[in-house]
Amino acid sequence: MADARPDPGWMILVVRSGGFAGVSREWRVRSSEHPDVDWVALVEACPWGVVSAADHTRDQFVWRIEAKAPARECRATLPDSRVRGAWRDLVDEVKTATTR
Repeated sequence: MADARPDPGWMILVVRSGGFAGVSREWRVRSSEHPDVDWVALVEACPWGVVSAADHTRDQFVWRIEAKAPARECRATLPDSRVRGAWRDLVDEVKTATTR
């Protein structure tokens, strides 16, 4: 993806915890280190104000997603079943960026 808007300097953290073994995994990326990705669009596409972890079930993964920029901070905790659409796009891009 090409940058469509100025990047405010995001730091994005994705933590997956839980599951059968209860093991946590963490991925962290700074947008400035991956300017080829439109981080602004990925972060803004997520419905930050409309999240609920209410349907979490035992032995299911739980995802904590944080996006921080100088003028904005977003946080969400989601059960695995809710990590789809824009959330999945953001999570996958963060995971991919940390392996490049």
